[in-house]
Amino acid sequence: MDIRSLITSKPYTILLSSVGVLLLLLLVFKAGEIVGYRKATFSYRWAENYHRNFGGPRGGLLHPEEERGFINSHGITGSIIKIDGPTIIIKGQGDREQTVHTTSTITIRRGRDPLTLTDLHVDDHIVIVGDPNTDGQIEAKFIRVF
Repeated sequence: MDIRSLITSKPYTILLSSVGVLLLLLLVFKAGEIVGYRKATFSYRWAENYHRNFGGPRGGLLHPEEERGFINSHGITGSIIKIDGPTIIIKGQGDREQTVHTTSTITIRRGRDPLTLTDLHVDDHIVIVGDPNTDGQIEAKFIRVF
């Protein structure tokens, strides 16, 4: 039996197709495993930083009498206490400190006037809107200076 007739035979074609489908299924399974692992890691880290994300009760949700104040995870209002490059530390309601990260694409305004990050100063009263990250910090999207 020569190689050419083996390659063109129906059993070989079926075997080769089956192996190809099996490899494709394994690839899809592995991709799902990677996505699931990343989602689980994000959920775990987010839960571990719940208090920093939301300022919830330190004793957990089952002991809310210990501390009542929740902070908004998508923003903060307060005064700047430190500016360190793209990171700003804000003293918010109840003297809580919140770390805020900025990017070069952030929108900063005083009234209608656009500002840059270098225009911000310690003790400026600001409002920040952004998204929480898994480390309990806010990724700023917009800053309004008063």
